[in-house]
Amino acid sequence: MICIFTSCTTEDVLLPATNDVVENLKIVGNVGIKVENIFVKEEVAMNVKTETAGTYIVKILNIANKSVSKEDVTLKAGNNLLKIYANALPSSAYRIGLFDLNGNLLGITDFNKL
Repeated sequence: MICIFTSCTTEDVLLPATNDVVENLKIVGNVGIKVENIFVKEEVAMNVKTETAGTYIVKILNIANKSVSKEDVTLKAGNNLLKIYANALPSSAYRIGLFDLNGNLLGITDFNKL
């Protein structure tokens, strides 16, 4: 499975990582989203956790809360480890949101592109 966020450039933003959940990516609840480190230069690991397998929407939002990247992703129930490649993003603060297909927010987290 390869997931690619579209943005102003043609560089990939999101690609699969490993299946091992390290301690700082563990999510306590049944649903959520968490980045490994909130300070990002080039890439960062991310865990997206869902209760049920299916298609979800992952959006990267800028500081004005406007979507700069949106991708439909097929996730399995439980932990889904991905990497965000942030080279295409300008230095700023961002939010990553996990949404169901009805647009309901299931989880959100922040990161800063250095």
